Amino acid sequence: MSNNQPAAARPADLLAVAGRLAVAAGDAALAGRRDAVLEPGTKSTATDLVTSFDKAAEATIVEGLAAARPADAIVGEEGTDRPGTSGIEWYVDPIDGTTNFVYDVPAWTTSIAAADAAGMLVGVVYAPAFGELFTATRDGGAALNGRPIAASDRRDLALALVATGFAYAADRRRAQARIVADVIGEVRDIRRLGSAALDLCFVAAGRFDAYFETGLNAWDSAAGELIAVEAGCLAGDHRGGPPRPGELLVAAPGIFADLQRLLVAAGR
Repeated sequence: MSNNQPAAARPADLLAVAGRLAVAAGDAALAGRRDAVLEPGTKSTATDLVTSFDKAAEATIVEGLAAARPADAIVGEEGTDRPGTSGIEWYVDPIDGTTNFVYDVPAWTTSIAAADAAGMLVGVVYAPAFGELFTATRDGGAALNGRPIAASDRRDLALALVATGFAYAADRRRAQARIVADVIGEVRDIRRLGSAALDLCFVAAGRFDAYFETGLNAWDSAAGELIAVEAGCLAGDHRGGPPRPGELLVAAPGIFADLQRLLVAAGR
């Protein structure tokens, strides 16, 4: 191979790079959070927080990816938009759940995914405060700290524990809350952790039976969705179409169709 050709994209190699960088960036953010007095800024709204740790974690990951995979494209939540020539594109969310991070609630993650022309290829979600590293490769299964995980075998929607999330803009939260009001009486209960990546991984591990949300970005769901699908979950939008960040449902196979029908009805 000449120096001008991109390195081959072996999933195991990509996974190793992503895992190493997620742990390094996440652990640094956790250590810094314990020692620092935060002065967060805002982005899209007054409730959409960002900290110096988000930016530092993204810089750590982007620099590591650029060193290991210089021909790859990278898209990051905190502004990274680097073109590539290899056919591999990385999606980076350095701190998914920044509000939790600011309030010192431990449910936040560092999320990294890699995609090729066929879709998501590798996903890593690291929860530093829990010491949990969720990983997956396409057609290779999903794992938590190296041990295989699987979706729940729930079949009765009325007994399902369902997670969701809300937007930063107040008008969109109100609309989402109206959906939840229609759903909550038809399921066991609703949970809202505040990190889409962690919600998706909890569905993958069978801790939740399903998760739905609207208005996500690609970096929010890329890694977690792959991990959930590789753990045996089904994924789609809320109306029978394919999954997309703007409208995502991931659920145990036994309740997916019933929950999708419920979301259709609630959406009306």
